[in-house]
Amino acid sequence: MNDPTRNFLDNYILGNTVENYLWFAGILIAGLLFRHLISQLFSFLIFKLIKRFSGTASPREFYDLLKAPFSWLLLLIVGYIAFSYLDYPDNWQHAVNKRFSVESIVNIIYKIVVILTITWVFLRMVDFFGSILVQRSTKTQSRLDDQLIPFFRDGLKIIVVVFSLFFMLGSVFEINIVTLIGGLGIGGLAVALAAKETLENLLGSFTIFLDKPFIVGDLVKVGTVNGHVESIGLRSTRIRTLEKSLVTVPNKKMVDAESENITERSLWRVRFSIGLRYSTHADDLIKIISQIRKALDYHEQISSDPIVVFDQFNLSSMDILVSYLVISNDYLIMKNVKEEINFKIMKIVRENNSDFAFPSTSMYVEAKEQKNDTI
Repeated sequence: MNDPTRNFLDNYILGNTVENYLWFAGILIAGLLFRHLISQLFSFLIFKLIKRFSGTASPREFYDLLKAPFSWLLLLIVGYIAFSYLDYPDNWQHAVNKRFSVESIVNIIYKIVVILTITWVFLRMVDFFGSILVQRSTKTQSRLDDQLIPFFRDGLKIIVVVFSLFFMLGSVFEINIVTLIGGLGIGGLAVALAAKETLENLLGSFTIFLDKPFIVGDLVKVGTVNGHVESIGLRSTRIRTLEKSLVTVPNKKMVDAESENITERSLWRVRFSIGLRYSTHADDLIKIISQIRKALDYHEQISSDPIVVFDQFNLSSMDILVSYLVISNDYLIMKNVKEEINFKIMKIVRENNSDFAFPSTSMYVEAKEQKNDTI
């Protein structure tokens, strides 16, 4: 290399030579250009190590989930290598307190970002293995694993965040973790009071897990909420209502309120009254009751001994009480059976010279005889 070029590369700018700046720029640009390719290669290598645990998941799914944190982690590594070719200016290293110099602040920020990025990678790994377990749980008949997997996945993510936080406090800020944990015992009461609702919901989730009043997929009714349980988290339970809206109920309310597990019922009770016109003859009324009872007795999805009786004289109708049990815990099946029975009742009533009553009022006008006076 000739002397002019060497002299140019050896020029100092802010305490670093031009050559060092060129190395810095070259490494940084190469990292920016190839970070996605390298992160994809890195993710595929890791996938090879965990392939036997991945089930039906593909390397592409693993990369799509981890490409963002891997790209950022690679960028931080490339940045560290690039900045290693540069020296901090002398005035960056001087401060009244060395801990608060520009150099120390930059190093602290860099370490925090690295720890947060690694934590991000671990959280995505937890999500990946959680999705694998969810796929496997769909192949089992038990619905208990559908409840346990999201519960433990969320719990493991909290553990990862807590450990990363303690590691950050110890390695970056040089805080004695043992002393910190001991101090938490003193301030634990204040924290517990401040997070009272959160702790109650967390305890509620453990109660649901241990007592098992319902599991994921059950049709439940809690207060005014009626729907299928989609997920049970550490703080709340998500219910998909029959109107297909998603309702989030705090676990504390799920435990404290009276809840009805509709899925656990073996029978559905159907009970209603039929109002017939007062013009219906007694013999026809007897036939209607007999034929309705017979239709219920011979229905394969209705339990034995249904109730069909002439119940009462109402204001505008003669009421027949109908009550029967559908042999199913499926809400849709119950509705279909009820619809079928309703059509049969309509046909029976019409075939027996009667009809359904509606609110009516009869008015009787009394005619008085008037006499004309003769003059």
